[in-house]
Amino acid sequence: MKKNLYIFFALFFLSGIVLAQNGQKTIIDDLNTSKSGQGNVKVLQDESIQKLVGVHHIAIASTSSDNSGSLGSSTNFVRVRGFKIQAYSGNNQKRSKQEAESKQAQIRAAYPELETVITYNAPVWRLRVGNFLSREDAEATLSEMKKTLPSLGRELYVVQDVVKRPTE
Repeated sequence: MKKNLYIFFALFFLSGIVLAQNGQKTIIDDLNTSKSGQGNVKVLQDESIQKLVGVHHIAIASTSSDNSGSLGSSTNFVRVRGFKIQAYSGNNQKRSKQEAESKQAQIRAAYPELETVITYNAPVWRLRVGNFLSREDAEATLSEMKKTLPSLGRELYVVQDVVKRPTE
C-alpha cells in the first residue's frame, strides 16, 4: 500500500514538472482549459491576435523621428508612462466624434510630425497629441501649439498617459 502511495506521489510530482516546463502555454490556453470546481471559459479569437499575445513591441509606420512626440517610419517601440497633449474632450454623442476628427485634421495640418490619437471611453471622446517622455517637452510643444492654433488654446493641456518610446 505504501509503495502505491509513493508511486502516486512520484507520478504527480513528475507530471507537475512536465507541465511547468511547457513554455508554449499562453493565458488564453489556460483560460480555455477546463478546471474542476471552476466555471468554464471559452475564448474565441482571430489567429493574428493569438500571435500578438505576449509581444512587447510592434513596428509602426509614421512620418519622422525625433524626441518631440513623434515616431519614425517603421520604428520599434515600447509603451511607457509619459505625457500627451489633450486637444479635445467631449461627451455629446451627436457631435463629439466629428469635433475630435475636425480638430485632429487641424493639428495634423499644422504638425504632421506629431502622432494624434482619438479614443472613445463611453461616453467621452478624446483627442490626444504626441508621445512625450518628459513634461518639459510636452509643455514646450503645448505653448507652440497655443500660438499656432489659438482656436484650440483653451482646450489644450498636458496629461499623463501611456506613450510610445522608440527602441534603439
